[in-house]
Amino acid sequence: MKKIFYYSALCLAIAITSSCSKVDNYPAPSDTLTGSTIDEATGKTLQTEVGGGGTRVKLLETSYSANPVPEYFQSKQDGTFNNTKVFAATYKISVEGPFVPLVQTDNTGNVVSDSSQTVVLKGSATVNFKVQPFLRVEWVGSPVVNADKSVTVQVKVTRGTNNPAYQSDVTNINLYVSNTQYDGSNNYDPRYSTLVSYNGSTGTALLGQTISITTTGGALPDQDVYFRVGARINAGLNQYNYTTPVSAH
Repeated sequence: MKKIFYYSALCLAIAITSSCSKVDNYPAPSDTLTGSTIDEATGKTLQTEVGGGGTRVKLLETSYSANPVPEYFQSKQDGTFNNTKVFAATYKISVEGPFVPLVQTDNTGNVVSDSSQTVVLKGSATVNFKVQPFLRVEWVGSPVVNADKSVTVQVKVTRGTNNPAYQSDVTNINLYVSNTQYDGSNNYDPRYSTLVSYNGSTGTALLGQTISITTTGGALPDQDVYFRVGARINAGLNQYNYTTPVSAH
């Protein structure tokens, strides 16, 4: 009886060891997906921010499942994206950010419009999306260094869409200051940045006007300093639309 027990235990141990030592033979993802998110009116890539507050790319692997779990990766700040670690497959692809959604649903959850794209990825593929930003934030002239070494910038903020569902009031127009070009609502120096919130239609009344904003905190440090203005409306995740980053030096 003991021999039978020991033999059974040995077989079990061998089976466990064998199962634990199996090697994953699937190759690592190595295909490349590149593209851009483009303002359909200007033809320029849509400025965003690095990280969770920016534009993200949504992948649905339809060759694997009819109801796949979404996969996401972040866009670059300049509105382009490049992911070199994607599995070869068929994907339904869209982008999400501070613009009119590419996939829209009604009150019952039914899809009423869908501008996503289907791509068969094998090796590499490029996919571009034209979108309508909530706001268009553009520089007027160049930053001006004042006598006290503060800096004044001028911008114009306009609607980026005629869709009334995405024309809520403007809640913020902020000047971000940073020692890198990657400035935005999640990366700025609070000593010099000027953050302004608006109630009701106060911010909306500034649309189309040339707005002057001056840094706070007095003299800026004697080093490379970058400026960027972000504005947002009261909608969804309240993500910002941005100017390009510029330097006064």
